[in-house]
Amino acid sequence: MSVMTDLARMWLTRSMKPFLFRSEYDARLSFSDCEGLGLYVHIPFCKSICNFCPYCKVKYAGETCDRYIDALIREIHLVGSQHAGKKTVTSLYFGGGTPALVADRLPEIIGAIEAHFVITEGIGIELHPTNVKPALLQKLKEAGVTKISIGIQSFRSKYQRLLGRSGVDVQELQNALAQVPFETVSMDFIFALPDQTFEDLRADLDDAFACGANHVAIYPFIDFTFTSSPVRAMPKKQKRALLDRITRYCEQKGYIRNSIWTFAKSQDARYSSMTRDNFLGFGCSATTLLKDQFKINTFSVDAYIARIQANRLPTSLTLRFTLRQRMIYYLFWTAYSTQVDPAAFERFFGVPLKKMYGFEFLLARLLGFATYEQGLYRMTPKGAFYYHHYENDYTLAYIDKMWGIMRKEAFPKEIRL
Repeated sequence: MSVMTDLARMWLTRSMKPFLFRSEYDARLSFSDCEGLGLYVHIPFCKSICNFCPYCKVKYAGETCDRYIDALIREIHLVGSQHAGKKTVTSLYFGGGTPALVADRLPEIIGAIEAHFVITEGIGIELHPTNVKPALLQKLKEAGVTKISIGIQSFRSKYQRLLGRSGVDVQELQNALAQVPFETVSMDFIFALPDQTFEDLRADLDDAFACGANHVAIYPFIDFTFTSSPVRAMPKKQKRALLDRITRYCEQKGYIRNSIWTFAKSQDARYSSMTRDNFLGFGCSATTLLKDQFKINTFSVDAYIARIQANRLPTSLTLRFTLRQRMIYYLFWTAYSTQVDPAAFERFFGVPLKKMYGFEFLLARLLGFATYEQGLYRMTPKGAFYYHHYENDYTLAYIDKMWGIMRKEAFPKEIRL
């Protein structure tokens, strides 16, 4: 599929130029004038390594973890002090790995963030199902966490075994969440597992909402080349039929689709660290997106710590966007919310969307991928499926290649995508 993604990239950027990531380092990050800025913190430690997970993670060791958190706090100060005064940001998300493993030091990390930033839309954190205990939830709440995302993947025992996970006690989960409420309780599920049926997925979502979730995310299974998962991807036709049925079911139940992969009980229940115009990433493998560049920190915990101890930012690779490349990146992740606002595009880039991509949006409407209503392009269920499909191809063609290299090399010389 890399040929198709390459052709799409060349057409949409109007250039043969690839996405070129170089081992370039900036001592300063220009984020002072960035509006809609989000923050992300990566905690790479896990008690055990799930065979399907592609993210940057290592086996937990207490001493290494403490050294990492010391370096992380230092990185936050290195970046945050580059802005005079406190910068207003939308949100802060902790991902991993298993961020709950550093719950005792979470107040320190959030304190470092709040020394430089004012968070307006709350703090979110990812949790393993075994983390969902009243004492830990209370600790997170006292630290300032307002949103939690629990990586259930599936309540069904056959898929828990397939994914190398232990079973989840729904009643225990429900009791813990009832004792310590949060603004958003999101639960993640993997979609398009082998022989997964509509009844399997419907039961997962029903269990999730019944035991305390007000938001669910249904992520497509992607077969990364560098994971050890034995799971095989579901055929395209079967995948579309399953996605269409579960989408109709959620709509019939009155749930709100607030992104490609997520459904919620209300508009206020939201959990997404991706749909931000710009963001700063802290920790190993974290990414930073600014108006004209995209940066990725080293995936190596040891290299990350060493860089910070040398008083340098841990950037491994930098992409300098062309204007069209930045526009495509913006549109790709804005479309994740299932709608594109031409007025917001024009505010961000200073040029009308119609002038830059009027033909493509007209074609999307003619093909039934999108509608145009009240000044917004809105994705149809057909468009959502093909977004799913293209995102899978994009991930395997680009992200799989990049992460595969960066897992082996702390500071690659360059990567062409």
